[in-house]
Amino acid sequence: MDIVGFLKSQFICHLLICYIFIVSGLIINFIQLFTLILWPINKQLFRRINCRLAYCISSQMVMLLEWWSGTNCTLYTDPESYHKYGKENAIVILNHNFEIDFLCGWNFCERFGVLGSSKVLAKKELSYMPIIGWMWYFLEIVFCKRKWEEDRKTVMQKLLNLRDYPENFWFLIHCEGTRFTEQKHQISMQVAEAKGLPKLKYHLLPRTKGFAVTVQCLRNVVSAVYDSTLNFRNNENPTLLGVLNGKKYHADLYVRQVIYEVPEDEQECSNWLHRLYQEKDAFQEEYYRTETYPAVPIVPPRRPWTLLNWLFWALLLLYPLFKLLINMINSGSSLTLASFAFVIVMASVGVRWMIGVTEINKGSTYGNNDNKQKQK
Repeated sequence: MDIVGFLKSQFICHLLICYIFIVSGLIINFIQLFTLILWPINKQLFRRINCRLAYCISSQMVMLLEWWSGTNCTLYTDPESYHKYGKENAIVILNHNFEIDFLCGWNFCERFGVLGSSKVLAKKELSYMPIIGWMWYFLEIVFCKRKWEEDRKTVMQKLLNLRDYPENFWFLIHCEGTRFTEQKHQISMQVAEAKGLPKLKYHLLPRTKGFAVTVQCLRNVVSAVYDSTLNFRNNENPTLLGVLNGKKYHADLYVRQVIYEVPEDEQECSNWLHRLYQEKDAFQEEYYRTETYPAVPIVPPRRPWTLLNWLFWALLLLYPLFKLLINMINSGSSLTLASFAFVIVMASVGVRWMIGVTEINKGSTYGNNDNKQKQK
């Protein structure tokens, strides 16, 4: 292992990265709070400012993937569609199989300049999470409780509010609703058998209602719907901890445009989405066999802004930290040093908790109860 790789694997480096992310994130959240006074005065200015503030947070995560880990991403797509990416509003359908697939989705957005304005359909619990959850609140992210009877009206209203959004945005949606596990897949296929739906080998059954409402509400706003399928070479199963340790992965992302095929009727849209996931299963099967997709491979250029943003916050926040540390050591106070050690321990616990949120084996239980609900 070279010296750079050794340093990337050291926990003290991870603590410093997380310190920069947490402190800068809370500062940005605090600034976002004050932008609320703009909403009744100039809503579009509020939105533009918060897109840029949100970029300051989310780009730090992308920096870890692009610059710290050095992970490569090859895009397989139609060259004609490629030139339109980032220049129009779009709905992007993502598979949900890996611990860092959300990060690869953000990386996709970053390469085409729509990271700050990207939207998601997220579970309500995330809105209470400091930094990213609070950032999403100011981005008008669509939160749901995963109880469609309660969610439908709220989701529709929030989607309709995006019709006059001043920035180009991509709406990222994981139609499976939860990350793939063998247990969830087994239950999902039992539901498929009970409902007479074709079974899938590599995906869970898609949740069609949320997708149908999203397409219905944004149909006159978005110019495209993109279906994307993510995989990693050499059967790698990347983790956020691996990225933090500087481990390099190679992601392959297949993207195709499907907007003109999506029907307006909710039932027809549901049937269409099920057919789409059968096609995604076939693409997955082909990738496992050949490690390639049926499209032209393109490597989008890496932009410097994620790294520059991180360097700005690092220079701003590390100097006072080191100055404080030196003063504490010079003081020689046992209480002061004990307090500092306690903060380090708590920071370590916090870092591990943040990483644990992304781990598949500690993911949500959503999808584990489908079979029980079906039998009621």
